[in-house]
Amino acid sequence: MLIFATWNVNSLRVRLPLLLAWLNEARPDIVLLQETKVTDDQFPCEEIENLKYNITFYGQKTYNGVAILSKFPIEDITRGLPGFQDDQSRYLEVVTHGIRVASVYVPNGSAVESDKYIYKINFLRRLYSHVKTLLTYDEALVLGGDFNIAPTDQDVYDPHKWHEQILCSTAEREQYRSLVYLGMSDALRASHPLEKELYTWWDYRAGAWQNNCGLRIDHFLLSPQAADHLKEAFVDKTIRGIEKSSDHAPVVCRLDL
Repeated sequence: MLIFATWNVNSLRVRLPLLLAWLNEARPDIVLLQETKVTDDQFPCEEIENLKYNITFYGQKTYNGVAILSKFPIEDITRGLPGFQDDQSRYLEVVTHGIRVASVYVPNGSAVESDKYIYKINFLRRLYSHVKTLLTYDEALVLGGDFNIAPTDQDVYDPHKWHEQILCSTAEREQYRSLVYLGMSDALRASHPLEKELYTWWDYRAGAWQNNCGLRIDHFLLSPQAADHLKEAFVDKTIRGIEKSSDHAPVVCRLDL
């Protein structure tokens, strides 16, 4: 059994003690991190390697940043989304334990129809094209991270309030569905098809966590070769309630591989 996890830590410097404690307790085999917000030379390699993880990362100062930790050797590393000319550290892809694994931090988009929104849609279109290519490799592919998209109204605490707002707009949801239509399976929703309060992010403001006003915007998408082995996926909400936690909770996915 392989345990995968994805977590937007929202600053690795701030969250490092919490991350190390969680890794010790949850013991995932392969971990995808987003919003590390550290340059490569500042990545806390020693502390994480002490937990017997191999590490690769793609960082930048103050913003963005993605990383992959694995109990197994890491090979075939790709930093940056192929074919997308960009200096933002949002995509990291590797092969580990014979599985192609990618950590993605999709742009937030700021506001519908803004320049940042257009950038987000273009990023998602390029991600679609790249995933389409990867699926021709006929291998297990695990794509995880913060997609900054709530796929349906079922993934939003108040669909009326969020109607056509950023994270929930029609164009964003169409881009997410396009990945699913390629044959990628949404691991969390496959494990919990009817659950309505399945959230991964709660704003720091307005008592969102305390009132469970959340959105499901962090996802694992699995190729058929990986989805065939899906045992369960869930949100580890307990860590979100700890003081100085990220506003995201880890998503855990177990594959019988």
